[in-house]
Amino acid sequence: MNLKVPTVVAVLSATLLMFPGLTPAQDMEAGSQTPRSAFQRYPDAPSVTRHSVEINGQTINYEATADTLTLVDDEGEPRAKLFYMAYRKIDGGMDSARFPAATERPITFSFNGGPGSSSVWLHLGIFGPRRVQYVDEVGNPGAPPYTVIPNAHSLLDKSDFVFIDPVSTGYSRAEGDTSEKEFHGLESDLDAVADFIRLYLTREERWSSPKIIAGESYGTTRAAGLMQRLHSRHGIATTGVLLVSPVLEFQTIRFGEGNDLPFPMFLPSYTATAHYHNALPEKWQSRPVDEAITEARRFALDEYLPALLRGAALSAAERNSVRTTLSEMTGIDPQYLEDAGLRLTQGRFSKELLRHRNQTVGRLDARFIGIDGDHVGERYTYDASYEAIRSNYTEALNAYIREELRYESDLPYEILTSVWPWDYGSAGRDRYVSVADRLRDAMHRQPHARVYVAMGHHDLATPFFAAETTLNRMKLDPGYRDRIDLAYYPAGHMMYVHQPSLEKMKADLDAFYESLP
Repeated sequence: MNLKVPTVVAVLSATLLMFPGLTPAQDMEAGSQTPRSAFQRYPDAPSVTRHSVEINGQTINYEATADTLTLVDDEGEPRAKLFYMAYRKIDGGMDSARFPAATERPITFSFNGGPGSSSVWLHLGIFGPRRVQYVDEVGNPGAPPYTVIPNAHSLLDKSDFVFIDPVSTGYSRAEGDTSEKEFHGLESDLDAVADFIRLYLTREERWSSPKIIAGESYGTTRAAGLMQRLHSRHGIATTGVLLVSPVLEFQTIRFGEGNDLPFPMFLPSYTATAHYHNALPEKWQSRPVDEAITEARRFALDEYLPALLRGAALSAAERNSVRTTLSEMTGIDPQYLEDAGLRLTQGRFSKELLRHRNQTVGRLDARFIGIDGDHVGERYTYDASYEAIRSNYTEALNAYIREELRYESDLPYEILTSVWPWDYGSAGRDRYVSVADRLRDAMHRQPHARVYVAMGHHDLATPFFAAETTLNRMKLDPGYRDRIDLAYYPAGHMMYVHQPSLEKMKADLDAFYESLP
């Protein structure tokens, strides 16, 4: 529920009308002697605490700051408060006042996507010094309540981190007469996050630090645009960019009338998912999944996409051959594929693959299984993979902010909220949104920057083959190709919920940070 401040104030006012003798400061909880304070949007001062974490056998002492930065207009009037949580390594013991020299210590600015998502997923999933806990290596949350545990796979041994919540997410809100809608767009969002980074670097005296940008999902769209925007508007060079479950070209993932590109782009992910659930024909189920994925890539570009483009010009024999192979690569009945016009959307695949078991597969991570009330429906009724992480991350984050970081706000921490309609501006006007050209431009202009791309085989939100195809088609100079590191994981969109993938991701990122200039 997106509970806004006026609603909460109205509830408090109604309470005072029922009990007119009480003020908020005097109101007592039943059986408690602790006064309940008035509604508090933001504390008067930042919360600064100190902690330690063991990473790769090394104790990292660090300072954690939870606070907001205020963005202002040209007249200096507040436009928005952006909430952030930052971690900075301490040299020496907990009482030390020394930090590593800014020139020697990278700083990574991290955010998630949505749009409308807070920074919680990368924060408590992989990068931060604390992470959520699971009951098995798959990533199942177990029974509540949910809390955080020390994160031995954190990247805090390699870089300081700042986790940014864009406007309307987390505790970040528009201020004064400024409408939150003014920030709900590709260009305005880039401006706001770029302004935040510039201001943070200035106030924390980190201009001389190597700077890395990290984004997940739509956050990779933001990261690609931000790499260009920071350089062109503020002269801020980026040392590295982390793209986790990327989407840079929306035509590759948006199913729509007349757009046949997503169908072959999703196919290798369908194959990997069907193999995971033992739903492929024996011809492919008996082989290693990598072999099946390789064949799915080949078939997608060499036969499947041309067949979709030819349409009615296909002969009956050609159509039958494509349908047969498509069924073999997806585990979906040939007649169902014929009835669907050889076009299998993600929603239909997730519902159809395990229909015979009365089960559905997740969108964010197709390893997870759901159960619908209507087993003959067209689409699944919920994403089982999102439900597996929703409460786990929400409860853990809210407890962590107050109980460990000691930051107190009565605003709802918006984990994932609606910011629609989202204005894509010129990047999406009369076309599918694409920022691949911005990434290419930024890489050509900043010849020392490196890019790490993390992709999950079971991600049915931003499929890995779509990312591969986008990177291959973005007209990057051949001499720059070796500056992109591709990493694959046998999991989904948030691949770090999978213990083996989390461990591999840590090793891959360690190597990436060590490769930076």
